[in-house]
Amino acid sequence: MPEYEAELQLARTATGDDLSALLYHPAPQVLAALLDNPALDDSKLCLLLSRKDLPTEVLEDIATRKSLLKSYSVKRALLFHPRAPRLACLRLLRDIYLMDLVQFALSPASSAELKRLAEAQIVARLPQLPLGQKIALARRGPTHVAGALVAEGHPNVLPVALDNPFLTESQVLKALAREKTSLRVVQAIASHRKWSQTYNVRLALVRNPSAPLATVLAFLPHLTVSDLRVLADPGIVPENLRRYLQAEVQRRMRVSKALASKNS
Repeated sequence: MPEYEAELQLARTATGDDLSALLYHPAPQVLAALLDNPALDDSKLCLLLSRKDLPTEVLEDIATRKSLLKSYSVKRALLFHPRAPRLACLRLLRDIYLMDLVQFALSPASSAELKRLAEAQIVARLPQLPLGQKIALARRGPTHVAGALVAEGHPNVLPVALDNPFLTESQVLKALAREKTSLRVVQAIASHRKWSQTYNVRLALVRNPSAPLATVLAFLPHLTVSDLRVLADPGIVPENLRRYLQAEVQRRMRVSKALASKNS
């Protein structure tokens, strides 16, 4: 564009304060020309990427230049930009440090798809992490990471993960539905002050063959008759527990008849 001809030339050669001033230029063409400037170092490029209004075409240009993405700080700044190209973010997630992945997964600006992929990256790294990092993740890690740590069942990590504010009921239910859920996990959930009071979790605990009988029996009065009847069908729970379920259904029926007779 003719009106930007001088700025375009300056953008490719400027240094010092002149270069710093051009980082805030409104024209995408001028900003794109800055990327050809050899004086544009990592710190200035990160400053450019801190602009929330940075045009999409400039972000896409940065994402395609391997020479600009040699620096970790630039990769991180690009990934965290709210307008960063999706495909570039997919590539960058593989190179991001653990705690930055956590921050990205918890960021309100990140898309739901990229958050899930970031969490998957963290979960994939869990087996190699030292105990201290696992405890830190259990305390403040995102939803799926907390769920994975619950399912893993490490004695020092499990109670912390169950108190994680981002842990959801669906993740707790997922841990209980695993084919080889450890007794430690089942007992920890069954005795937890929050999750043991959640109806669907109680239902899942009753169905879990590792749940202590005393705990299961304590939950039965709080389950609906319809759920008790389903659970009492053959093959769903062990036969000894099935007898307790049938007895509880019969007790409820007697109580219901007694109340109906009293009110008639």
